[in-house]
Amino acid sequence: MMRTMTPAETRAAIVADVRASFGELKCLGSERLVRLGISMSQMHVMHLLERHGELTMTHLAETLDVSLSAATGLVDRVEERGFVERIRVPNDRRIVIVRITRAGHQMLEDAEILRTEIIERVLDELDETQLAGVASAVADLRIAVASALPGDTGLHHTHQAHEVGHTQGRD
Repeated sequence: MMRTMTPAETRAAIVADVRASFGELKCLGSERLVRLGISMSQMHVMHLLERHGELTMTHLAETLDVSLSAATGLVDRVEERGFVERIRVPNDRRIVIVRITRAGHQMLEDAEILRTEIIERVLDELDETQLAGVASAVADLRIAVASALPGDTGLHHTHQAHEVGHTQGRD
């Protein structure tokens, strides 16, 4: 005889399944990015710049929660690939601004296409009934995330709709 799970056990099972599934997806995505010659850290820098627009090196380091020298090394590697550029402020050349380039936007778009392909391959494994259940559950989850997290995270972070090639709003 199978016993029913308590709400706490159900939550724990969901958390474990989501972590395992996202972990597998992250590994697969990381492997594909490595083939493209870019690391997750470099992608993170480009995503931050895409979402927040130009950032000073100091603000970027703070956002990444790393030292200025660590952020500088990371930006060096991304800049070498042509995905970001540094700009010195004319009236105070000590201030360095970093912004994403068109090539960086294109890399993010290519990575998004890869992520979509992976998700579609996963969804192809489900039948129509399962797909309907997943669609409903994901919609419910997105609503729950939106209502549970604002003001609770301590982060000043927004996800804006964006168009490739356009500069985003600044912090």
